[in-house]
Amino acid sequence: METHKPEDSIFELLTTYNELNSSRIEELDEEPSPLEFMRYVARNTPFVVRRGAEDWTATRTWNAGVLRSTLAGHRVNVAVTPFGNADAPTPDGQGHTIFAKPHEEDQDFGQFLEYLIRQEILGSVGSGQESSKVGEVRYAQTQNDNLRHEYVTLFSQVEKSIAFARIALERDPDAINLWIGNSRSVTALHRDNYENIYVQIAGRKHFVLLPPLFQPCVNEQDLKPATYVRAGGEGEEGLVLRMDETVEENGDGAPKVPFATWDPDAPKVRATPYSHLAEPMRVSLEPGDMLYLPAMW
Repeated sequence: METHKPEDSIFELLTTYNELNSSRIEELDEEPSPLEFMRYVARNTPFVVRRGAEDWTATRTWNAGVLRSTLAGHRVNVAVTPFGNADAPTPDGQGHTIFAKPHEEDQDFGQFLEYLIRQEILGSVGSGQESSKVGEVRYAQTQNDNLRHEYVTLFSQVEKSIAFARIALERDPDAINLWIGNSRSVTALHRDNYENIYVQIAGRKHFVLLPPLFQPCVNEQDLKPATYVRAGGEGEEGLVLRMDETVEENGDGAPKVPFATWDPDAPKVRATPYSHLAEPMRVSLEPGDMLYLPAMW
């Protein structure tokens, strides 16, 4: 009987998976029934419902003017980074990779929104004098059930739950979050241990998805954490990374963060011997689209 080294077995497993599974995400024209949804959950397979939320009040009415008016005078938590690299593996300039956490501050919502719009306009210039003024990246990205708390004045304009998921899973959502950013906001490759349904309300978002089986491709490492701080203090421009105290340095400090360091969009950087086998799914969501993102993808 022929035997394989462990690395050969992993190679064969990933190769066989690619042969048996498409890298194209399944697209539905209407919401699945609860039973159909459970079949996707059982298979741990993502899907997109095109225009599934097109009738939501938010999808039909939200724009810069509506949001600015509804949240006038409201302050929101904003993650601030120099490159859009919040919660992301980042070179420290000394040959190491660290886990960069954003600077967080409360900002007036109207000013925050105007900053995003102006930055998008300047960034579209592409080159020249204006493009050098694009500035730091700001992203409202709290994940603490913020649509039922921080943005509660907007909550009545979205569905309280996704019916097919609520019925199938026999529970209400654990958290409902609203994220607001522009094209400079990037989310690093990561995984969540819960079933997630993402709904695009305005603009466009691009997803790159890998199934859990491709863990050998992502080069997960234990990274020392660091946090961006204002170089000159609160309110000052310029951000620098400051290392957090880790458990190794102080028993009360922050532990290292296990995190994927390989990026499918930069496949030759920090690659493993198996990274070239990864065939990620890529999907872009338009306003009203829903994405089911299974646990551990």
